[in-house]
Amino acid sequence: MSVDRERDTRVPLAAQVGYALVAIGLFGWFLFGWLVERQGFVNSVGESAGAAFSLLLFIAIVGTVRRSRH
Repeated sequence: MSVDRERDTRVPLAAQVGYALVAIGLFGWFLFGWLVERQGFVNSVGESAGAAFSLLLFIAIVGTVRRSRH
């Protein structure tokens, strides 16, 4: 019988810094659309959310490709 060992689930510091930079970038994109381009609050939120979901889709695809190689 095998014993299940807990995996190390800590997120690396580089990943945390990357997440913070992406969050700051998306917030900046929202502010740029809302305050500079004056496209409206709802449109700016939608554009930022669309960019975030596109980025998440890209990350999911890259993660799937990387995992399938192992």
